[in-house]
Amino acid sequence: MKIDGTPYRSIWVDEADKWSVRIIDQTKLPWAVDLVRLTSMEGMAHAIKAMLVRGAPLIGASAAYGVALALRADPSDGALANAMEVLGATRPTAINLRWALGRMRAKLAALPAAERVAAAYAEAAAICDEDVAVNEAIGRHGLELIRARAAGGRRVNVLTHCNAGWIATVDWGTALAPIYMAHDEGIDVHVWVEETRPRNQGASLTAWELGKHGVNHTVIADNAGGHYMQHGMVDMVIVGTDRVTRTGDVCNKIGTYLKALAARDNGVPFYVALPSSTIDWTIRDGVGEIPIEERAGAEVATITGRALDGSIATVRIVPTSSAVANPAFDVTPARLVSGLITERGVAAANEAALAEMFGDLA
Repeated sequence: MKIDGTPYRSIWVDEADKWSVRIIDQTKLPWAVDLVRLTSMEGMAHAIKAMLVRGAPLIGASAAYGVALALRADPSDGALANAMEVLGATRPTAINLRWALGRMRAKLAALPAAERVAAAYAEAAAICDEDVAVNEAIGRHGLELIRARAAGGRRVNVLTHCNAGWIATVDWGTALAPIYMAHDEGIDVHVWVEETRPRNQGASLTAWELGKHGVNHTVIADNAGGHYMQHGMVDMVIVGTDRVTRTGDVCNKIGTYLKALAARDNGVPFYVALPSSTIDWTIRDGVGEIPIEERAGAEVATITGRALDGSIATVRIVPTSSAVANPAFDVTPARLVSGLITERGVAAANEAALAEMFGDLA
C-alpha cells in the first residue's frame, strides 16, 4: 500500500545495510509515521510484545525476521533455541507466531551454522512474499461477496472491528483487502469503523488506513454497531482473526463476539477473513482451549490522543482506586460465523468444510 504516494510494506529489510529490519511503529499512528530500525532479536521481541507490530500475520513475519537477526549474531543451536523460546513467549494468542517459528525451525535446524543466516533471511522473506499473495487472494474472494451486495449500483455498508488491514499483515490485509479491491473497482463501499477499545485500533489504525486509500468510512463507538444493524445500515460484517479452530470457532479482538451476536439477531452476514496459517488444527473448542492474552490494565485505564494544543498526551480515565481487567481477545462460536474468507475461497465455519478446503494442511 501507499502512504502519501510512497509504497510501503509493513516490514522489510533495510536497503542500506541489507540485514537490519525496518517496521512502522504502529503505536505512533495515526499521528506520525515512525520507521523503526531493528538490529537484534531482543529488539524484535520487544516490538511484538509492545505492539509496535501487531496483527496475526505480521506477528508471524516479524518473528521470522527476529530469528534471522538472532542467527546473524550467533548461528549456533543454542541461539536458535533461545530465539524460539523468547519470540514464542511474546504473544500467546496469535497462532501465526507459532506457525512462523515452526516453519523457521524446520528450515534451519538441520543446516550447518555457516548456512543458517542466509537461509533464515531467505525464509523470512518468503514468508512475507507469501503473505502478500495470500492476502491478495483473500481480497479477491471477499470482493465477490461485496460485488453481490452491490448489484444495481447500490452502496454496500461494511462494519469492521479492530484492524485487519495492510499494517496488520505484510500488505493488503485480510478483512480490509476485499474493501480496498471493491473501492478500486469503483463499487460504492462505505465502512463503519468501530473504535475498538481499549487500544483503539479501529479509530487510530483502520480509519488511518482507509483515509490514506480514499475509502469512505465513519468511525463509531464500539457499542453503536448493533444500533446500525437494527436500522438496516449494515450489509455485512467482515473482521480478521488471530486464531481459528479446526471446527470454525474464531478468536479475534475483544468485542468481536458481541458483534457476531448482534449480526445474527439482525440477519446480517458475519464473515471472518484469514490466511490458512491462522487455522489451529490442534484445537477444537475455541472457548475452552484458546489462551486469551491478558494485557496491562493501563490500556483500559488510560487513553492517548492529540490534545487541543496539538500535543500528544496520555490521560487516565478510570479512578485510581478501581481494579482493571483487560482480556485482549474473545471467541466467536462457529455457529455465528456466516463464512470464512480464505486464500482458497469462502468456507463454511465447520470442521468438514475446512477439512475439505485444506485437507493437505490439517
